[in-house]
Amino acid sequence: MALRLPPFQQLPPPGPKAKLLEIPIAQLQPTQLCVGLAEVRSRQSDFSSESGQELRSYLGTKPVPLVRSKKGEVWMVDRHHRLRALFELQPEATAFGYVALQLDCSDRQQVLAELNSRGWLYLYDGRGLGPLDPAALPPQLSGLQDDPYRSLVWKLKKEKLIDPAPLIPFHEFRWGAWLRSRALPPFSSGQLDPALPAARAFARSRAASHLAGWKGPNP
Repeated sequence: MALRLPPFQQLPPPGPKAKLLEIPIAQLQPTQLCVGLAEVRSRQSDFSSESGQELRSYLGTKPVPLVRSKKGEVWMVDRHHRLRALFELQPEATAFGYVALQLDCSDRQQVLAELNSRGWLYLYDGRGLGPLDPAALPPQLSGLQDDPYRSLVWKLKKEKLIDPAPLIPFHEFRWGAWLRSRALPPFSSGQLDPALPAARAFARSRAASHLAGWKGPNP
């Protein structure tokens, strides 16, 4: 399965003097249709051991790149797993972000078209079907579907079988789409173990060498 994603522009990092905005997570609109719930649950476990001040300090080091419309609505272009995890635990929580793109339009359809033209939308659902119409994007993080293949790729990255590629939008989803084309036993985000032996072998195989983050047969 090949993702038919448009050419992408890299997300600009926050400048040294960038002003960080503190925004309720409930107001952040997602730019993808799904997450891997295994990663969400893992992050929730980490958050539960941190104090409020520790969590706030941590979030300040991971600002969210934001796109803001003319009337002030905001879309998040990264950090979906982290903030979905926190939002479930604390629906009133805030996060820190910086404006990566300020748009002159206010209409939601126009905003999403601008984002799509930059390759900043992921329009495949939790079953890998798409691309869907941008209108299918939910207005809040709570509406994101679970994609077990995204969970599987998170686990492979955690085991250092795949390298990060932060400049490539939806890097992990690209890996997930490729793994969907392989023969794996049934699994879920809550139970990855049945698929892990085969997934590890596929991730090391030369058949995966075209994917960014491939580490070779002996990572």
